[in-house]
Amino acid sequence: MDAFQRELIDLLPRLRRFARSLAGAPADADDLVQTAMERALAKRRSFTPGTRLDSWMFSILRHAWIDEARARSRRSRVVGATEDLEAVADVREPDLDRRLAATAVERALAALPVDQRTAVFLVLVEGLSYAEAAKVVGAPVGTLTSRLVRGRMALIEQLEGVGG
Repeated sequence: MDAFQRELIDLLPRLRRFARSLAGAPADADDLVQTAMERALAKRRSFTPGTRLDSWMFSILRHAWIDEARARSRRSRVVGATEDLEAVADVREPDLDRRLAATAVERALAALPVDQRTAVFLVLVEGLSYAEAAKVVGAPVGTLTSRLVRGRMALIEQLEGVGG
């Protein structure tokens, strides 16, 4: 296994978190990560060494999600509505209050429009800079910033309603 493959493997937990923020259900997230990994390995030569592999992979994963969402949309017009998103806190967390809070945050994130959810996740959860996140989503930094602000405000509003 070479360095590129090891770095990809090290990114798996972060990619899965991002996929889960997009897809909702763990099984769908796993499928999305697998698709992104396959695409990354197939397009390995297009990665520029010395740049951020995580940003490159988040971009690939996001494009895979867009492709999947389009396919689901086409299928739902033929087959029926897609299933609801499943929001589950980490059952390994022993503190019930923290688990409930995590569930509330996950539900609030899932309720955001996908553009806001993606901006919030990339900047606040994954710690990408505004410029890096903007590159991942393929939008100007100003657009990403406004999505992030709207997403934060919506989260605050939703979570204040839960807690207060």
